[in-house]
Formats: sequence, structure tokens, C-alpha cells
Amino acid sequence: MATTAAPRLICFNKPYGVVSQFTPEGRWRGLKDFIDVPGVYVAGRLDADSEGLLLLTSDGALQARISDPRHKMEKTYWVQVEGVPDEAALSRLRAGVQLNDGPTRPARARSMPEPAALWPRNPPVRFRQHIPTHWLELVIAEGRNRQVRRMTAAVGHPTLRLIRAAIGPYALDGLAPGAWR
Repeated sequence: MATTAAPRLICFNKPYGVVSQFTPEGRWRGLKDFIDVPGVYVAGRLDADSEGLLLLTSDGALQARISDPRHKMEKTYWVQVEGVPDEAALSRLRAGVQLNDGPTRPARARSMPEPAALWPRNPPVRFRQHIPTHWLELVIAEGRNRQVRRMTAAVGHPTLRLIRAAIGPYALDGLAPGAWR
């Protein structure tokens, strides 16, 4: 009688410049450069120019729970934005903002200090000399294309750097860029 392997769940800290698929695409590297585990598939996406937690699993039901917006699994992002958002901008994010594809669900948004365990980005973010930057924590329960970037731009603070810190109960927890557990 054949035995089936236990389902696997991999937490991966996706570096900047890596697509959320095993095959590279254009100038972007693929997951195969980092993860050599057969039978696991990405649960949700993270753009190549975003960093942070990406989950991969061999469990189709878990993959669906993580990636399907109907399950409303919260995703926590650390967002470095241009300028310093005031309380009005944060309130707009908390209420939900109007995007070209409709209003977003309300988010949890707060100012935060630069993350303590932040790694350098390669290549570095391009800053404008006379415009300050600020860090936000943004928690959303949906996942439209480039949603966080569009939300911060809609309140007047374009995203410079975007790091997904957690998906539901799964978090980076000190995982180095390019590493997985």
C-alpha cells in the first residue's frame, strides 16, 4: 500500500527581483533559484518588485484558503512611502479607498518605525533628496493586483518599498531574504 507524504508548507522570504513562480521571466529571477522542493506550489502572489513572505504548499485546500479572497486571510505589509502621512491619510486607508477597479475593503493602517530587522534592498530604493519617507503597517484582507501600492498612491503617498511581513498566522520572524523554512 502506498503512503502519501504529509502536506508541506514553506515560508519563503522573497527578495526583490524574484517572480512568484518557479520559472524566471524576463529580467526577473524565478523561485527555482532558491527552492528545490518538488510538489509545492505558490499560495498567493507577490510582485517581483515587492519583498517578503511568500507561502508555498503541497496542500491544495490550504493553498485555496491562503489565496482565495473569500477566506479573507489577512496580509500584513510594511510599506515605506514617500512623504509623511497625516491622520487624514491613515483614516482614508482605514475606511477603504476608491481605486479605478472599485473601493477597497477597510484596512488597518498605522505609522511605524523602520522595521528593526530590515535588510538592505538590492538595488536600493531611489529617494528624492528633499522629500522625507515614512513607514506604515498596512493590514488588508483582500489581494487585488498591486493593491497596497495603489492604496498608498490614492492617499498621496506613493510606495517606495513594500515588504509582506505576514499572511494570517504565518510571519517572516527573522527569516533572511532568499531563505525558507
